[in-house]
Amino acid sequence: MTDAHPRMALGTMHFGTRLSAAQSREILDAYLDLGGQWIDTANCYAFWGAESGLGGQSETVIGQWLADRGVRDQVRISTKVGAEPTRPHGFPGAVEGLGRETVNQAIRDSLQRLQTEHVDMYWAHMEDRAQPVADVAETFGSLVDQGVTARIGLSNHPAWYAAAANVYAQQWGSAGFSALQLRESYLHPRPDTPVEGEDHPHGMMTIESKNLAERCGLDLWAYTPLLTGAYEHPERPLPEAYRHPGTDKRLTALRTWSDRLAMKPSQVVLAFLNAQQPTITPIVGVSSVAQLTDAVEATRFSLPQEALEELNAAG
Repeated sequence: MTDAHPRMALGTMHFGTRLSAAQSREILDAYLDLGGQWIDTANCYAFWGAESGLGGQSETVIGQWLADRGVRDQVRISTKVGAEPTRPHGFPGAVEGLGRETVNQAIRDSLQRLQTEHVDMYWAHMEDRAQPVADVAETFGSLVDQGVTARIGLSNHPAWYAAAANVYAQQWGSAGFSALQLRESYLHPRPDTPVEGEDHPHGMMTIESKNLAERCGLDLWAYTPLLTGAYEHPERPLPEAYRHPGTDKRLTALRTWSDRLAMKPSQVVLAFLNAQQPTITPIVGVSSVAQLTDAVEATRFSLPQEALEELNAAG
């Protein structure tokens, strides 16, 4: 095992559903051997791929792997609450939300599936406007006090929410949210344009969320960094919101540097995200060990300054 941890998190959304337990374990084994550390999951993964219409499959596969391998101290586990349907196939009309009792029960259910006494990051998966910001801040802060999670984060929440929640936490002297998980890639959709397949109205990483992270010391995690394979598979067209002149210019710059560096476009994208200020940790979902190896190599690569400048300026 190498000593240098790749600057990424392994996305496990399809473990136990689209990917069998055996395939998932093969990827987890390879990730560990490659020095991987962060493993990202959620209690709702993957209800849309399960006959039951409910989640929990990904956590269950990871938990059994942790128990069988005895490697809990070698990895960091990140999971989420808030988007699990309350009845089979009930998303988005019937989801659990972020009420205090719900969250306290959900993390214990997750710990049981993961076969661990604590997680390293616990995320509020999606915004719940029925709960006051102060209540959500208090609920999640108490989880750190209880020792069931080391850190707490916000996924698919606007920057103002994180700022407000952390003001409450600071007033109370409790743990605040130390990370934001949002959708980000090299290409960006047109502003204020719905993205096909994106269920979260506040899911996109913005200039405000980046500024908040930089000024207040929050970590940034990016999901869907490779746009489900669209950078390398023309048969997977980009969502309509990404079809604009800026995309064309960015793709030209990306392909130019991909050729110059003898790297796949997706690898350049991952290296690009790592090189941003503040640094962005991509959550990379893979379906094979070969894809995983490419991703890990990319996150260990430092882009030349000229490449970074041209890629940032394009579009």
